[in-house]
Amino acid sequence: MIRRFARIPTVVLFALGMTAIAWSATAAESKDELRKQAYDTSLPVGKRMDAVRELTGKKFDGSKTYRICVWDMFGKVGPIYAAAKEQQATITAYGLKTEMIPHTSESVMVEELKAGTCDAALMSGLRARLFNEYTGTLDAIGGLYDLDQVRLAHKLLADPRSADKMVENGYVIMGIAGGTAAYIFVNDRSINTLQAAAGKRVAVLDYDPVQSEMIAGIGATPVVTDIVNAPNMFNNGVVDVLAAPLAGYEVLELYKGMSPNGGIIDLPLTYVSLQLVGHESIFPNELAQLIREAFYSNFDAMLARIFAEEEKVPEKWWIEIPAEDRVRYEKRMQEARLVLRDEKNYYDPEMLTLLRKIRCRSDASRPECTNPVE
Repeated sequence: MIRRFARIPTVVLFALGMTAIAWSATAAESKDELRKQAYDTSLPVGKRMDAVRELTGKKFDGSKTYRICVWDMFGKVGPIYAAAKEQQATITAYGLKTEMIPHTSESVMVEELKAGTCDAALMSGLRARLFNEYTGTLDAIGGLYDLDQVRLAHKLLADPRSADKMVENGYVIMGIAGGTAAYIFVNDRSINTLQAAAGKRVAVLDYDPVQSEMIAGIGATPVVTDIVNAPNMFNNGVVDVLAAPLAGYEVLELYKGMSPNGGIIDLPLTYVSLQLVGHESIFPNELAQLIREAFYSNFDAMLARIFAEEEKVPEKWWIEIPAEDRVRYEKRMQEARLVLRDEKNYYDPEMLTLLRKIRCRSDASRPECTNPVE
């Protein structure tokens, strides 16, 4: 065989090699062009989907059913599952026939995603950090302070220019939703400063070191629990302080834990997101981009659902904290972010920088805007 090739004139071998190189370059250029079309938001969705199909070789014609697992502690009757069902129609428009499967245990659902039982899973941003540190840092403590900032963050993450950040270790972020504010609920209104929290029992999630860092810094006693049992512990007086979404006030019956002399600290601790995480081998990033855009297009509709729940909180529960202590809260939260970025490798530096830029866009007079450390 070697001798046969040896008899082929060198010029012919050279020509064959150049042809192969040219073909390879042409194929690469074709893929790049298809990828550009898939990410081009000015093109009709149909044309973008045609580019996705040609690029990936996948049909996406509704002939296959994909299992989408949804975490909602109330199962099929819960608000998260209801919102996911509404989003299902949008996903169907992209040729994705889906089966929505509710899970009341987020930790069990995450393991099923890893095992491949779920093709994709809708989970809290805190859990999503296990699959993508960049988007998982979106919920960083004190990262954003109002809904305008949250809306801008979601818009930027749904932009095709952020697409490369959405893939990590074989998983792809297919959509980001939510935006509900989490606040500090207390059973005693006198706990309105950092100093007053010293010695109090505070519920902390077993998989989230963020709260533990904060609690250790103010001398309070952390009580480790999970996201399902934490509200009950607060309502039953086992803990004095609970961080929870404001939208959970009624559905979690948090008024029981605050009665008669408690309240809610009037400073958002974080804005909680929901993130749809999928296997990249099943949902290529070019397809996921279209779904991310669809999620963002429903941002305000989701907010309307959230506002309806938040408006159920009576004014009597709000605890206005002193202006000087508000500054201390923000400083302490920044210190926690830095520790979790530099010492724990928990927060993604690029996301923290993005959040800082968004905060400074809202208020350029903030000290961190002239002397940034994030």
